[in-house]
Order: sequence, then C-alpha cells, then structure tokens
Amino acid sequence: MKKKVYRVRTQYIFEGVFDVVAESKEDARQKVLQNCGLVMGGNIHSTLPDEEVNWTFSAHSEVRTGRITIQEEQIE
Repeated sequence: MKKKVYRVRTQYIFEGVFDVVAESKEDARQKVLQNCGLVMGGNIHSTLPDEEVNWTFSAHSEVRTGRITIQEEQIE
C-alpha cells in the first residue's frame, strides 16, 4: 500500500494574561511584546523584573488545524 506525506497546518493557541507595571496602555503593550513570550518546549517567560510582571496562562492549548496538502508520495 502506498502512503503519502501530508502537511497539516496547525496552530497551538495559549491564552492568558500578563499583569505589567507600566505608565500607559501602550507602554504595557510594548513591554509585553518586547519582554514576554513562550518558547516551544520551554516555559512562559519574561525578562522584566519580578516586581513588574506576573502572568497566568492555561497549561492546555487550543489546537486548530487548517489546510492539508499532499507533499509527496512514498513507496512502501
């Protein structure tokens, strides 16, 4: 039986909040964009001092699949 290789577009969506000490909404937004994130295989992190940031995120992501395309055929 021949099998095919399929490419499945996938999104893992982690939702949560960063509580950030900032001077304005834009300042808070910039601090999160520049200093906070998630590393695949790692943890949610921030380079801001602990007294300036706190976060709450669910450990379980929402998974969405999108377009599926055939990449190549394999001969078995």
